[in-house]
Amino acid sequence: MWEKVLKELFSTAVWILSVLIISLLIVKFVVQRTTVDGQSMEPTLYNGDNLMVDKLSYRFREPKRFEIIVLQPFENDSKTLYIKRIIALPGETIQITKEGTILINGEVLEESYGKEIIRPENIGRAIEPIKLGDDEYFVMGDNRNNSGDSRSKIVGNIHFRQIIGRAWIRIWPFNKIGGVQDKGTK
Repeated sequence: MWEKVLKELFSTAVWILSVLIISLLIVKFVVQRTTVDGQSMEPTLYNGDNLMVDKLSYRFREPKRFEIIVLQPFENDSKTLYIKRIIALPGETIQITKEGTILINGEVLEESYGKEIIRPENIGRAIEPIKLGDDEYFVMGDNRNNSGDSRSKIVGNIHFRQIIGRAWIRIWPFNKIGGVQDKGTK
């Protein structure tokens, strides 16, 4: 009788351990949950929104312009995560004019994500042309006048290794459940 009980306990322990290992692998390599903290992505995402982050896509393809990503802005700080939109891609030159117009390689960026026109005091280092390196991205929040992003010297250009993944699905609040990625061009 004890042998049967021990066999059942061992079987249950192996099952629980297997589920735990699979769960950890999924969180490490496939998907994780994160919460929006702040107003920098309004009106697309709001403070308190819960998102699922796709950590797998960028193992097979490069990030695309206008995708919303979750990133580690400071390489030695794994606890701080930002949620921003990719505006400029590797090799491109970005500049923001005094009027708040975003230029990519000297051409006006046609997009409709910005909540408002960028005020002169929020243009930051992008007042001068910024040439991105081979693995650098320029990211901004949709709430352009209330976002710490690549325009700041503190955040600067984002390297591919700093990208955690692509914001994929909003899971909270329930009345807004669904995908968070869209085209956003005019």
